[in-house]
Amino acid sequence: MLVVKKFGGSSVADKERIFNVARRCAEEYQMGNDVIVVLSAMGDTTDELLEKAAEINPYPSKRELDMLLTTGEQVSVALMAMALQFLNVPAISLNAFQVKMHSTARNGNARFKRVDTDRITHELENRKIVIVTGFQGVNHYGDYTTLGRGGSDTTAVALAAAMHADKCEIYTDVDGVYTADPRVVPNARKIEEITYDEMLELATSGAKVLHNRSVEMAKKYGVELVVRSSLNTEEGTLVKEVAKVEKMLITGVAADKNTARISVMGVEDKPGTAFKIFNTLAKHNINVDIILQSVGRDGTKDITFTVSQDDLKEAMEVLEARKEALTIKEMNYNEKVAKVSIVGAGMLSNPGVAATMFESLSNSNININMISTSEIRITVLIDEKDADRALVAIHDGFGLED
Repeated sequence: MLVVKKFGGSSVADKERIFNVARRCAEEYQMGNDVIVVLSAMGDTTDELLEKAAEINPYPSKRELDMLLTTGEQVSVALMAMALQFLNVPAISLNAFQVKMHSTARNGNARFKRVDTDRITHELENRKIVIVTGFQGVNHYGDYTTLGRGGSDTTAVALAAAMHADKCEIYTDVDGVYTADPRVVPNARKIEEITYDEMLELATSGAKVLHNRSVEMAKKYGVELVVRSSLNTEEGTLVKEVAKVEKMLITGVAADKNTARISVMGVEDKPGTAFKIFNTLAKHNINVDIILQSVGRDGTKDITFTVSQDDLKEAMEVLEARKEALTIKEMNYNEKVAKVSIVGAGMLSNPGVAATMFESLSNSNININMISTSEIRITVLIDEKDADRALVAIHDGFGLED
């Protein structure tokens, strides 16, 4: 059996936790299984490296930033190999260049194109545990790229798919997927099974337990994921195509504070205007989420939409540069907003779900700025200061507690 195990930064934050992970991997190996381990950088290493970069240059190039950030995972995998060797378990660490993990060229938010499996297969055949750097790839120039926050999850799924692994286990500091963030909603309930689609919506909506692109890839290649804790041996949450049907209207609630609202005002009220604006942003790989367009008046209209805070500066610069061509008279933005979403396949066949959500927010005196819906998700944009209260209110409103 081939098992891929991914451990996040908190799971390898210090010597004690590194040896805790090493022993878990050794146990799997001693059962006769082949083991691939994917690691994030230790603890807060990535944040510390970003701070160091800012000390030198507040606006570093994305290429050099990726060169810096990829060192974090190299430290983790080398130390893990040393820990396993100390436990008399043969192990080898490999970075993205050694594997090779081919990615697109976009620094800071690359996507995998393909994975070469020869080196890993060779090391597994020699009965070694193979430890691979998460979060990073190599583009066609031979430069390192990073996959964005949480990218180590995607590395694990990509390896599981390429190697046709029997299991892909994602270890975190929580013991599964919950109906809400248990650090914000203390009575949140652990979910036994969840579908790819529901997990993808939750991950995209701000649930930090899995990287959304890892879920996307797992669904595409049929890789079953298990989310579990690195600190205990409890059963986790299984993410798969079809999950056990629970009698719940919604599966979970999530909040995303990494959100900014942009408004462009006074644009021409004629066909093609919205296309030009969003096509301009798309050409710069800026994702847009909630969109609200006003009713046209006096030949003009206003368009408001959300982007991630990471993309805000670039989005404003891109729009400002083409302000005249896009017929924008005025622009403004607000970073003090948050998206709160409910997700669940049950809402498809149950009217009144939106009403329950809005009632919960109203009872807590929380104002809604924008609304967006899909088949299994309803998202509202609210003030950032209300995000945690909104999570608790909606969670209680739907009776999701233990």
